[in-house]
Amino acid sequence: MFSSKLKELRAKKGLSQAELAKRLGVTQQAVGRWERDKNLPDNGVLKKISSLFGVSIDFLLDNHTYPKDGLPPLTPKDERQIARDLENMLDSLNGAAAMSDDPDDEEDREMLKAALLHAMTLSKRMAKKKFTPKKYRRED
Repeated sequence: MFSSKLKELRAKKGLSQAELAKRLGVTQQAVGRWERDKNLPDNGVLKKISSLFGVSIDFLLDNHTYPKDGLPPLTPKDERQIARDLENMLDSLNGAAAMSDDPDDEEDREMLKAALLHAMTLSKRMAKKKFTPKKYRRED
């Protein structure tokens, strides 16, 4: 169901309804209606959602299990491991002299965190595809 997929994708990306609405150029109320399954976004907004979360429109509207890049999804265990590894990396960086308490650095930290999370997630998914024996692959 679109509403539950949108909620899940938004939560995984750490976005509030207001932040998602701003990125999509719609109101927060529109995002709320989509998540309560009151209505669906138009095709243009669906394309933006698809791009933002890196999934196909088919995935959003149907029950396809693989995002449009053809890589297998992560399990909750994979996601927890990535989160732990990311926190460890950020903790080591926070101890470095290069990270100060300057408010401008907070934005840089968030950008670094987002880039690392994206890279780690993509790496994990690529490794899962490469190292999963063919007889265990679930490909659509």
